[in-house]
Amino acid sequence: MVLVFCIVANDASAQFTTIKSSEGIEIQEHGKKVLFYQSKPQSLNGKYERAGYIHPLYSLRGNGLTEDFPEDHPYHHGIFWTWHQIILNNKPIADGWVSDSISWQVQDVKMKKGKEKVSLLSAVIWNAQTEPGKRTGIIKENTIITVYAGTNKKRIIDFDIQLYALVDSLRIGGSDDVKGYGGFCLRLKLPDDIEFVSNDTLITPREIAITAGRRMDFRGSFDGSQFPKSGVMLSTQPIGNDRQQTWILRRQGSMQNIVYPGRKPVLLSKKGMRMRYRMVVHEEG
Repeated sequence: MVLVFCIVANDASAQFTTIKSSEGIEIQEHGKKVLFYQSKPQSLNGKYERAGYIHPLYSLRGNGLTEDFPEDHPYHHGIFWTWHQIILNNKPIADGWVSDSISWQVQDVKMKKGKEKVSLLSAVIWNAQTEPGKRTGIIKENTIITVYAGTNKKRIIDFDIQLYALVDSLRIGGSDDVKGYGGFCLRLKLPDDIEFVSNDTLITPREIAITAGRRMDFRGSFDGSQFPKSGVMLSTQPIGNDRQQTWILRRQGSMQNIVYPGRKPVLLSKKGMRMRYRMVVHEEG
């Protein structure tokens, strides 16, 4: 059964609707699809199971911008955040990137209205195999995804992700190689004319991570060549003392990644770690 909840902001120019189903929650503005939050675990023939991510993300013209379980990397999921290295007491216990020995349990999802915005608040438990035949909650995730009233040229979406260790001596890290990828990721349907722009400078992707500004714009003919170019701008706030930002960028067949913490794992404490990102879906002209 599908339940429909209408949320109307105080300003009549902004009207949001949320549609809740057994799979998750879709947010619409003025009847136009904005995004879908996947709360029910999804898998590909029983592999790469994942929950608690965004897919699809929609362009201003209503076209899907993201991919889920793509053929080249079936462990990629729209907008997601995870790490290769999950280490407990100096022992690797799971690989969150390929969903090995780990699962995500969305415990609760709530909607909250504000003036010209709507927020999705989710509570997720990361369960990992801490010993043979036993999975234990190792991370508690509280995420707020806020969609602001859009215009015909842009829509702003904020992500506020807080992770709390439920066990002692837990560390997380990116891939154990020179790329070090891991953290917040965006799997886009990439057009042939995709461009990467940071601080008004055109960036050329490389195989390894690239140091650039804290903002990256992914531009191209996402809605087709017959329409104005559009894109997704992604920015991040510093985490801890990290003042430089590295990116994994790909022109085809892969995700785009705001790298954190990189190859060297960091301790995730019970006091928590906060990651904040802003996404702007936009169209030129």
